[in-house]
Amino acid sequence: MLKVLFHSFFLLFLAIPAVWAAPPEDDSNAADANRNLEGQVNSVSQFSDIKPSDWAFQALQSLVERYGCIAGYPDATYRGNRALSRYEFAAGLNACLDRVNQLIAAGTNDLVKKEDLAVLQNLQTEFAAELTTLRGRVDTLEAHTATLEKQQFSTTTKLNAQIITAVSDTFGNRVGGDRDESKVYFANRGRLNFESSFTGKDLLRVRLEFGNFANSNGASQIAAATGTGMTRLNFDYDNNDTLFVPHIRYYFQVSDSLNFVVGPTGIGYTDISTTVTPATIADDGNGVPSLFGSYSPLFRRGGGGAAANWNISKDFVLTLGYLANSPNVPSASSGLFDGGYNALAHLAYYGKQGAIGVAYSHGYSPGGTVDLAAGTGSALSNAPFGNNIATSNNIVGAQGFYRFSPNFQIHGWGGYIWANAKNSGLSDISNGRGGTDSLFVNNGDNANVWFGAIGMSFPDVGGRGNLPGILFGIPPRVSNSDVRQDRDNAYHIEAFYRYRLNDNISVTPGFWVILNPENDSRNDTQYVGVIRTTFDF
Repeated sequence: MLKVLFHSFFLLFLAIPAVWAAPPEDDSNAADANRNLEGQVNSVSQFSDIKPSDWAFQALQSLVERYGCIAGYPDATYRGNRALSRYEFAAGLNACLDRVNQLIAAGTNDLVKKEDLAVLQNLQTEFAAELTTLRGRVDTLEAHTATLEKQQFSTTTKLNAQIITAVSDTFGNRVGGDRDESKVYFANRGRLNFESSFTGKDLLRVRLEFGNFANSNGASQIAAATGTGMTRLNFDYDNNDTLFVPHIRYYFQVSDSLNFVVGPTGIGYTDISTTVTPATIADDGNGVPSLFGSYSPLFRRGGGGAAANWNISKDFVLTLGYLANSPNVPSASSGLFDGGYNALAHLAYYGKQGAIGVAYSHGYSPGGTVDLAAGTGSALSNAPFGNNIATSNNIVGAQGFYRFSPNFQIHGWGGYIWANAKNSGLSDISNGRGGTDSLFVNNGDNANVWFGAIGMSFPDVGGRGNLPGILFGIPPRVSNSDVRQDRDNAYHIEAFYRYRLNDNISVTPGFWVILNPENDSRNDTQYVGVIRTTFDF
């Protein structure tokens, strides 16, 4: 009898303590559900994985019907073949002791056999140390839970944040000038993301942001000092440390293969799709420090709108999205469909060691808002017809990466832009030397811009979480135009080393050289150095 009951309790404890150490599941949603046990069952037949032929069926049936101290999982399974620790066994024993005490207190002690009580007493003595530890842990957990319930911010919302500080300087005469106008500076940028889930398959993100890398007009201070956006850092936005809401995004699933993203502001291509670069390479605080080097300029456009992601198969994902520049403005030449916009189609393949994607983007920018290269190339490539000429664009790009080993990976991207002038008139167009010339632009004039880069990085080299890397690229350049084209090719050569102090803090020294800044060999070479410190929490 003792042996049978011992086996019975053994089986019992395989289920009850699962709340303490649930086994991992392949599906995250299923894992979350399976961590919570179903309530008391009244019949062993309620378990789908228990059969009368099982060796412990009778003992289990006796425990269910006589003592009622057994529970299962929400999917009506018992999972009696799981291994368990002594602490798990003690947790189950404690639960059964509580149940027996309830039966005795309720005057149903005739249901509790003396031999069973003897077994329980022996088990209680055997596991006295574990039971004492367990009860102490339960008391501690209850105290922590009570504190969290009193102090919790929200039951549906969590906060994650990133604070970046950077000491930086450039060396080399200003574009078109005869002296170095930049000085050492120390600036910061912070993002506080409030992320809420209401169904477990959705995510609402509201971001608060502040920083002081930019001038009062929002322009990059380092670009203003050097005369070229090719020297820009990946995070040099915001001014005066003014706190504002630049980004609202809501993601939700409609099926296992289809999900949507919608947001009224601050939604970029990177929020609706992937840049197809290795993990953290494109991250502002932990990846490549330069603006140009972090990922393809094709993905640096956005506004407010919506997108759909369709998992055609396990490995193929198609993204279709539409983003308006100023969807909140109801005046003429603005709004969701009557102003500037960008539309994306991106097909990506994900393999075991890497991924590759091909993308097509079509956009329109009214006069005064043209920025085709997103500040990563020459001023001419950003606005090949000048900023006051409305411009449409079509961009094709390819991007991908491959991980040869856990400590070596390579990534690259390239693209081509077809730009068209949508009205005529005189326009101030960059001359590549820090100034502009007034040239006449005809409606229908064309210009072509191309760009590309290749990088290598070495995860965990020098320590867990570290990431050294190098990158070589050709920033956006106007190669052909009915109005004006760039004289030469600029070349971007960059090296960086992210050193992870702990899970929350990393320090990244970075350095890059720009040969022929603004795609003009008459300009002095620019050297950019930065020490970035990132706090993630």
